[in-house]
Amino acid sequence: MKYFAWLLKAAIFFTLFAFALNNQQDVTVHFFFGTQWTTSLVLVVLAAFTLGVAVGVLGMVPHWWRHRSAVRQQRSQAVPAPTEPSVDGI
Repeated sequence: MKYFAWLLKAAIFFTLFAFALNNQQDVTVHFFFGTQWTTSLVLVVLAAFTLGVAVGVLGMVPHWWRHRSAVRQQRSQAVPAPTEPSVDGI
C-alpha cells in the first residue's frame, strides 16, 4: 500500500510537471484601470488556484470558529464521570 501511494504521488507530480512544460506560452491578464500582467500560463493557473484555495479557507473560518466555541461550551458543561475506587488484592 505504501508503494501504491508513492506511485500515485509520482504520477500526479509528473502529470503536473508535464502540464507546466506544455503551457509556457506568455499570456496577458488585463485588470482594471488599464493594468496588465504578462507571464507564463502556468503561473496564471497556479495563481488562480492559490487564490481559490485562500478564498475557500477564509470562507470556512467563521464555521470553524462557531464549531470550536460550541465544543468548548459543551466541554465546560460536561459533568465528569464518577470514579470507582479500585479494589486491590481481592
